[in-house]
Amino acid sequence: MASYFRGYSPSASMPSSTAGASFSSIHIPSFLDVSSPTTTWLCTTGAVLVSLLVLEQAVYRQKKQHLPGDKWTIPLIGKFADSMKPTMEGYMKQWNSGALSAISVFNIFIVMASSNEFSRKILNSPTHAEPCLVYSAKQVLQPDNWVFLTGKVHVEYRRVLNTLFTRKALSLYTGIQDAIARKHLSQWLTDAVSDPSPKEIMMTARNLNMETSLRVFCGNHIPDEATVEISEKYWFITQALELVNFPLALPGTKIYNAIKARKIAHAWLELAAKNSKIAMAQGAEPECMLDEWVRLLADPAYKGRKDFSDREMALVVFSFLFASQDAMSSGLIYGFQHLADHPDILAKIRDEQDGVRAGDVEKPMTVEMLEQMPYLMAFVKESMRVKPPVTMVPYKTIKPFPITNDYTVPANSMVIPSFYNSLHDASVFPDPDSLIPERWLDPNSSANANPKNYLVFGAGPHRCIGVEYAMMNMALVLANASVLMNWEHEITPESDKVQIIATLFPKDGCRLKFTPRHA
Repeated sequence: MASYFRGYSPSASMPSSTAGASFSSIHIPSFLDVSSPTTTWLCTTGAVLVSLLVLEQAVYRQKKQHLPGDKWTIPLIGKFADSMKPTMEGYMKQWNSGALSAISVFNIFIVMASSNEFSRKILNSPTHAEPCLVYSAKQVLQPDNWVFLTGKVHVEYRRVLNTLFTRKALSLYTGIQDAIARKHLSQWLTDAVSDPSPKEIMMTARNLNMETSLRVFCGNHIPDEATVEISEKYWFITQALELVNFPLALPGTKIYNAIKARKIAHAWLELAAKNSKIAMAQGAEPECMLDEWVRLLADPAYKGRKDFSDREMALVVFSFLFASQDAMSSGLIYGFQHLADHPDILAKIRDEQDGVRAGDVEKPMTVEMLEQMPYLMAFVKESMRVKPPVTMVPYKTIKPFPITNDYTVPANSMVIPSFYNSLHDASVFPDPDSLIPERWLDPNSSANANPKNYLVFGAGPHRCIGVEYAMMNMALVLANASVLMNWEHEITPESDKVQIIATLFPKDGCRLKFTPRHA
């Protein structure tokens, strides 16, 4: 230690000249020199970054106020890491933290609503919030798609589209649905003969639904190759419409791939609209939804808007595909799984089928036949309540939204009404996690007395326009399957776990073994 203090005089206020000489000989890097441009730039940049990070936290705290949620947000990315692989457990934790709670992802401030009251308030406040689905939705679905319209324009658009789901129109679609369902179920049985081991039905069910929807919407106005190509590419769109994704459409990202897939699908759908107009002008009878639409526009008694372009009609059909494909596939897959796991319910459905069909399992399904199957329809409704395909629909505030007396959601924030809690409210649905179709057959049940809680298809001005079509399609497929085949569920450790993509799916893909059912 003595050598360390050599040259230092206790009575002196400065180091000795010897010490000074030794320090002056030390080389100081230029970037540490306070007078160098590099140091000035580094210090300035650091100060700016620190200021931005402090500002980010201050803005988050100011927006959050007293709402439950993290006191501080992770710089820049927020909850992005958690959102990349969402889980029901994670969502439940967030919902259970309060009727309203706050998070931030990529500096997007988000308010989550878990109660029925606040969820319905968001869905029914079009002057304060508009549907944005997910952050990337407008890039994928196109910003001028009718689903993003609001106000009078949206009301008028919806009035036209409602005519495509009348009972008369649904009767036209049923024959198409029945034929395609039987075709795919027959293929499932054929495949099971060559390999009888249990197989995941996630993608096969999606393919069934995609072909059904494309033929219902477009008829034969697109070739078979188009249905195959759209079905194959549409999975990219599903992946891009997860709640959170990397926000930029850079090559290789999910959004980039989805935009490419949308362009392919849109080209085919525009061709379908064009071909439908030609066929109807030549006097053909309506055979699909586009034909019904064109026929309506040509009706002299029709007083609404008539100048829909091929592109606009294609955008509508594309939005219907988006709405029907993933939600309907989720509902159908869980329908198969629930029936396999509840043979007593399947037996009741089969008894009802025997009564309606009078032993003729080859008789094509009709709307009139479906109306004679109340237990089947109750099961479909209950199955979707227990495992709702869509647990939430993100909205964006277009101006400050005073959602409570003491809290206003800031403008340009995401505000997300959740459906799951409303559908599992024990005061409305006793034993909420159990599958009980009978609760819908009693007109005096608490389930029927509280329709405001059944948010499977949303509520308000943007409630799903194709409710009857979706319910009818799921019921029809399950009805045909119940009389034509048996299926066994291979239960795995992940059978009861949920995979959240755009909608809910069993984490193991629902592994089923099919065999023919003999009368």
